[in-house]
Amino acid sequence: MTYQRIAVVGAGAWGAALANVAARAGRSVVLIARDDTAAAAIRAAGASPHLPDVALDPAIAIATGAAAAAEADAVLLVVPAQAHGAVAATLAPVLRPGTPVVACAKGIERGTRRFMTEVIAGSLPAATPAILSGPSFAADVARGLPTAVTLAAVDEAVATALAHSLGTTTLRPYHATDTRGVEIGGAAKNVLAIAVGIVRGRRLGASAQAALTTRGFAELMRFGRAYGARAETLTGLSGLGDLILTCSSRQSRNFSLGVAIGEGLSPAEARHSGLLAEGAFTAPVLVEMARERDVDMPIAGAVAAVLDGRLSVDQAIEALMTRPFRAEH
Repeated sequence: MTYQRIAVVGAGAWGAALANVAARAGRSVVLIARDDTAAAAIRAAGASPHLPDVALDPAIAIATGAAAAAEADAVLLVVPAQAHGAVAATLAPVLRPGTPVVACAKGIERGTRRFMTEVIAGSLPAATPAILSGPSFAADVARGLPTAVTLAAVDEAVATALAHSLGTTTLRPYHATDTRGVEIGGAAKNVLAIAVGIVRGRRLGASAQAALTTRGFAELMRFGRAYGARAETLTGLSGLGDLILTCSSRQSRNFSLGVAIGEGLSPAEARHSGLLAEGAFTAPVLVEMARERDVDMPIAGAVAAVLDGRLSVDQAIEALMTRPFRAEH
């Protein structure tokens, strides 16, 4: 089974990158922009304005509106996590039953506390939800630099077919059935990357960054186990792999948001500087969900407290460093 016709909904940097991937894989691709003005700008430039230095494959069709996805064999939903539900709902009248819809954002929906495949299932009950996640920056993927990700669906045949349909010599998707584990890895690592970014911005040293990344991963593992994720997923590309990447590069919006806060900007000032970081939306939801199941997540809790102004950066660091001594495991 091969999904030949791919619709990519969302023409930002990640949408443009994935459209290029699908075109390189030999698929027929339509990239769906938010409106006619955005579509015209993409056609004129031959690139997404969010990724202007990387040309789109000329075979990619540029369109607007849900109707452009009507003939798709599979849909990649590449919009911010908090917009997944609303955008998915617009596709309901046009998609054929059973069409795979792949969430390509990393987060948890605020208010409902739903993971991305749950959001898709709620808005598109006739679709087959899937999730794509892993250590990947849009610019690297768009340029064809070597990258590996995880692509998960509950139905293993669907996950395998999607991986084969999107895989190229430079993008290697590993297929999986643990959608929840993939979702948790992507959502939690964004929050933890803000914490590590704050440490970088405060110039607390590489040792502190390594310690925080490691202890953050322990929190991710505890949360994942509480919500039914498989350990091998959390230690794989979409968990540990993505955490390592996101906690080490200014290309990460979450890490960069943390750096800005660590350097002295208030959370509001950092957000208004153009750093749209999914982790800022996910942090309070993650902490609420952890509390519900008695999962200890002090780093995520500190991030949430800093973002909403309950703690200063220095107070958060002091709170973490003065916790009671305990065994590592």
